[in-house]
Amino acid sequence: MDTQSQAQFAMPRINEPAPAFEARTTHGVKSLQDYRGKWLVLFSHPADFTPVCTTEFMAFAKHYDDFQAVNTELLGLSIDSYYSHVAWVRNIKERFGVDIQFPIIEDLSMKVAKAYGMIHPGAADTSAVRATFIIDPEGVLRAMVYYPMTNGRSIPEFLRLIKALQASDTHKIATPEGWQPGEKVIVPPPGDMEAAEKRADEGYECTDWYFCKKAL
Repeated sequence: MDTQSQAQFAMPRINEPAPAFEARTTHGVKSLQDYRGKWLVLFSHPADFTPVCTTEFMAFAKHYDDFQAVNTELLGLSIDSYYSHVAWVRNIKERFGVDIQFPIIEDLSMKVAKAYGMIHPGAADTSAVRATFIIDPEGVLRAMVYYPMTNGRSIPEFLRLIKALQASDTHKIATPEGWQPGEKVIVPPPGDMEAAEKRADEGYECTDWYFCKKAL
């Protein structure tokens, strides 16, 4: 594989700086730097005016205020033109009564899509798969999820994940499967034998030395 092909299929990595970008969107030119100080959900879809993508965009829009409440912005992307995006947004509002309040990147050059590893030749050579990237206020990529062309994403899961990441950052804890705010969290396991011996007396809800929970 030549250098150009390797660059095309490069994948971003969790806990490293997210790839920088500057691109035209339906809300003017946007760059990653514009979102500094906020969480960002950057998500791609295969094409405008397609039914699965339409359901996803409406779901993101319906949860827009919920994302805003946790200091999070939304930014869509597809390898379509600005004019296609505008027409699709207007169509969604006219036909479904849903207002798309967040920007959508025009990526005809596929520059952003390639930087984020959104192009998967096994799925399609000229469309971005359903990829979702969660970027923290420092511009660090914290999570990424890829879906096939045929199946839509669950938008509430991304909102839940952001809340869990924020709780982990603030309280230095981990969260169990399906965790929701208000539920108990996982205390990091002890780092050595001495700490393991003391764990049972530290006031946590422990099943064993390595598995303890607490309320926030």
